[in-house]
Amino acid sequence: MAGIHRLIGEFSRIAKGMMMLGERPPRSIDEAVAIGERLSALMMAEFLESEGVRAEAINGADVITTDTVFGNATPLMEPTRERAAQVIRPLLDAGVLPVVTGFNGSTADGRPTTLGRGGSDFSASILAAALDASELWIWTDVDGIMTGDPRLVSDARVLDSVTYNEAAELAYNGAKVLHPRTLAPLVERQIPVWSKNSFAPEKCGTRIVSRTGAAQGPRAVTSMPDVALVSIEPANSALSGTRVMARALGALARANVEVLAITSSSYRQNFCFLVRQSELDRVTEYLEESLSLELAHGYLKPIQVDSSVGLIAVVGEGMRGTPGLAGRIFTAISRQKINIIAIAQGSSELTIAIVIHRDGLERAVRAIHEECALGEMAELK
Repeated sequence: MAGIHRLIGEFSRIAKGMMMLGERPPRSIDEAVAIGERLSALMMAEFLESEGVRAEAINGADVITTDTVFGNATPLMEPTRERAAQVIRPLLDAGVLPVVTGFNGSTADGRPTTLGRGGSDFSASILAAALDASELWIWTDVDGIMTGDPRLVSDARVLDSVTYNEAAELAYNGAKVLHPRTLAPLVERQIPVWSKNSFAPEKCGTRIVSRTGAAQGPRAVTSMPDVALVSIEPANSALSGTRVMARALGALARANVEVLAITSSSYRQNFCFLVRQSELDRVTEYLEESLSLELAHGYLKPIQVDSSVGLIAVVGEGMRGTPGLAGRIFTAISRQKINIIAIAQGSSELTIAIVIHRDGLERAVRAIHEECALGEMAELK
């Protein structure tokens, strides 16, 4: 097929260019990794045509406009809406099914970009918002969003509905259903999302909306094992801990790293934050560069890294209205002889994040699920 040979030729050109340069420019990487999605879209469109369904493969770069952060770009919604109206809307009006690549886009001047982790689901939500869709369906390999990981919790159940905030927090803290950025374009336009199982389409799945009628309190517990706790502490009180924290967070922003949880001590001015282990090398590199003078002159103690930890997150709208909930959760963990290393909870009380040693992670998840009766709660319609 001519289209397949053309895309393979594009990939060959990019790869040879990298070999000649002896380096991998971020822009070229984004262009290269999108070839697989473009091949998949082309073959899917051809298959649908062979089955009598009018379809056309669309390169996401021709529709989704982004900023210039190669590898983890952010969509620019107004230009994307304009492109979607020009490229996709005419196909829909003509009864042609657009098969759009996920994961990729392009800058306003046409340079290829990619959308980072969870990029394919993110592409779907961007297009749903740009086209004012009535709803978005995300197909996964699980029945929906669950109260806990069924591999760890025997009585985990599928939630009928969750809020945008609850779904984003669960995804951010390890639930492998969707990426938290997926929901951002949909919230403003109040577009509902369905999370359904592509291997069991008859299952109801989970509906994600702005509000649910569910009872107050925790809705689900999730965990992340592949994390690391980074601790920074001034050597004496002469150094402002607030300024150190600001510079450290600035370094993490430049490194394009997500902070999963952060906690601090007001007196000693020390603080720690949790990051993914896959990003740890980049974290330490940028921190040491940003704080090099303080570290060299002994104003800061050496940066400490603990890679033997795990994260647990208990999530639910309205946990503020559940007296004693945090105490019950901590007591359930302590009954398992598990020490809590750090705790973080936002002012909205939507999520309680707990850092413990990784070897107790599974036991703690099961204990919290049982303590909060997550497997028994009835959904309110």
